[in-house]
Amino acid sequence: MAELAKEAGITVRTLRFYRERRLLPPPRRQGRIAWYGEHHLARLRTISALLERGHTLNGIAELAEAFDHGRDVGELLGFDAPSEETPVRLSPEELADHFAGEVTPENLAAALELGYLGTDGGEIVHVSRRLLDVSSAMVREGIPLAAVLEAGRRVREHADALAEIFTELVAAHASPEDVQRLRPLAKSVVEAELSMALDRRLAAGQNTEPDEEKKAGSGS
Repeated sequence: MAELAKEAGITVRTLRFYRERRLLPPPRRQGRIAWYGEHHLARLRTISALLERGHTLNGIAELAEAFDHGRDVGELLGFDAPSEETPVRLSPEELADHFAGEVTPENLAAALELGYLGTDGGEIVHVSRRLLDVSSAMVREGIPLAAVLEAGRRVREHADALAEIFTELVAAHASPEDVQRLRPLAKSVVEAELSMALDRRLAAGQNTEPDEEKKAGSGS
């Protein structure tokens, strides 16, 4: 314990306090000896970094508990599952930097439930570089992370339905092995339809503005 505290730049008393607050996983026991490893040191450095960023110990404890009970990234991705997405490894402080002030226990739990985040040993893994970049860009534009995650949940439902339509289409007219080869065609259809749907939404919004102005003018 003394060696670990020295490496982390804290006192043994502080280390004991962190253990009592369950901020640190228990050590590996071998008889009367308690062995601490690199993951303990990484957790202590993470705690220090989050404290410097203004997080409270209660908040850090909740975040640590959520991560400790998060699903393994292999469970989320499937080792043999084909994917075009690139997972991203992050430290807790790096994740906090992506979503400054928005990494709350509630948002973290929602991201874990959606499967956006997983764990790999002592590391956090975001399952998709593209989703990480898009969601952090939305937060920088002023959209709350909770709203972004809720939108992601709704999009997931529609995406699953679209994937089902495509796989059923291929299964009815080709072989299941063709799904992977033909997936770029499905993506093109979805991207084109989404683009046209956004055009219709924007056009509908523009067409309603004059009517609203007329109503406001007639009432004055």
